Amino acid sequence: MVNVTEFLQRVELDRRTAVLLTGAACAACAAGALLLLARKITSHQEVKAKIQRARNRRTESLQRAELAVLRYKESHPATKSVHILTLPLSELTKQLQGGLLTPEDVFYSYMEKTLDLQKRLNCCTGILLESFDQLKTVASNKEGLLYGVPVSIKDNLGYKNHDSSCGVIINLDQPAQEDCVLVKVLKRQGAIPFVKTNIPQGLLSYDCGNPIYGQTLNPHNSKKTSGGSSGGEGALIGGGGSLLGLGSDIAGSIRLPSAFCGICGFKPTAGRLSSWGLSHVYRGQKSVLASPGPMARDVDSLALCMQALLCNHMFSLDPTVPPVPFNVQVYQSSKPLRIGYLENDGYTQPSPSMARVIREVKALLEQAGHTLVPYSHLKIEYALSELTVKGLFADGITTLLQKLEGSPLDPCVRQQVLPYYLPKWLKKTIAFLLKRLSPRIAHIFNSLLGVGAVADVWKQHAAVEDYIHETIAYWRRCNIDVLLCPVVAPAFNHLYPGKVFSPLSYTSIYNLLNFPAGVVPVSTVTAEDEEELKHYKGIYRDHWDMLFKQAVSDSKGLPMAVQCVALPWQDELCLRFMKEVEQLVKQSSR
Repeated sequence: MVNVTEFLQRVELDRRTAVLLTGAACAACAAGALLLLARKITSHQEVKAKIQRARNRRTESLQRAELAVLRYKESHPATKSVHILTLPLSELTKQLQGGLLTPEDVFYSYMEKTLDLQKRLNCCTGILLESFDQLKTVASNKEGLLYGVPVSIKDNLGYKNHDSSCGVIINLDQPAQEDCVLVKVLKRQGAIPFVKTNIPQGLLSYDCGNPIYGQTLNPHNSKKTSGGSSGGEGALIGGGGSLLGLGSDIAGSIRLPSAFCGICGFKPTAGRLSSWGLSHVYRGQKSVLASPGPMARDVDSLALCMQALLCNHMFSLDPTVPPVPFNVQVYQSSKPLRIGYLENDGYTQPSPSMARVIREVKALLEQAGHTLVPYSHLKIEYALSELTVKGLFADGITTLLQKLEGSPLDPCVRQQVLPYYLPKWLKKTIAFLLKRLSPRIAHIFNSLLGVGAVADVWKQHAAVEDYIHETIAYWRRCNIDVLLCPVVAPAFNHLYPGKVFSPLSYTSIYNLLNFPAGVVPVSTVTAEDEEELKHYKGIYRDHWDMLFKQAVSDSKGLPMAVQCVALPWQDELCLRFMKEVEQLVKQSSR
């Protein structure tokens, strides 16, 4: 049962006020709590059985894959797995196309590495055993851009006869009837989807743990989270078990795990890639748009993946996607850019390492002949509380709570989710009492109430449209091509993503705006960064600022990234900017 007193104290209410509200809350919730308890007792065995079946399926797939790898290694002792695992995707595809490598050697090398990482990081929800059969027929797609490339996919991408659990019990034992469009296109391009990767419970978290498959660890430090919601992808690719994967992003769900795990990740403009066959906890929500996208070790791999997916086969399978192929010319352009830069978004003070890497990359870009222009967000607090959070939870969190019904709450999301169960009147009261003590937390509590009537939903959608148009107009007044800004990093200590919402300001804003955005690793946390963090106060100096400081502590040596952004449908330009950053950083480190 929710300890309301403890929770209210966490959000900065004094004990006397907390106790008074606790009594009222308990009286209001008593009958509901008894009913909930009765339901839990009757459904406990069924839930337990569902979880066990899912775990058994995963265990069986891992064991069968291990046996297949062992047999292959015994019959092919000359396979140079270590060499294969070091090749970038561009070189790997060349050697596969040229016959210097066989799809079998590549496949089994990555399968072996994935199985090893799974034992250490718990990053997979199951091996796709059908991939062994696809391997036997992959030569029929030798002309594909991804011929022979093993590809990992996030749990929520539909794959025939496999669950897309989204980390919730209600989705178990409901296998997909067919592959999602993106999986079909990957196969047509010669790629071999071979593993599904772990996610947080309900997908709406930037941690990566659920009561079915457990917690995923960061490949660089087991005391840190891999991020979320595409956290299994981040961990697997960051650990070297996959060189290309597909995730999805609604508030930073590709970019955050990519930054935490030291890899590249790209969120395209929503609608550029097909979402048919992807599972969503919040299907139908239109204010903050989700988008599938690639994750990989380098930017060229992201671009190759986008080029492979943006093909006639996808356009015919999903006619709602604009039939616009990848523009290689824009991606390969070397034209000097006008680049906006943002070091602090005015909502979350960046950690010292976040601010430092922006300054360093800005200097590299200026030295390379690009023009850098200061940039700031419009009405950032309004955009986050009134548009983003209220848009995500327009239904008053009803849909999410329905999806969680019957599921035990995973530790990584518990503190995030518990306030959702409070009655509306109590949320209003907390918001009122916090108005002066902690205004941004108060605004978020108000936003959790949802939008209301249909007419109010329309008004909210109109407000989002107005904000997008205002931002584009400001962007054009700044006369910039792209934007350089921070992404939340380094990786958080375990359980902190469920405690603090504010850092999502750096990523969720671009889902609201529907701007393409990607992240590129550029540095690591230094001892000087750690020393400077001791003096971190934050902008609001509230509970969230204190938690953010704790979350990123003890991070020396962990990866740091920057975020690159462009206007809607300028995905190739965004990737070209990411490539520019990647190359300049590599040159500076020689």
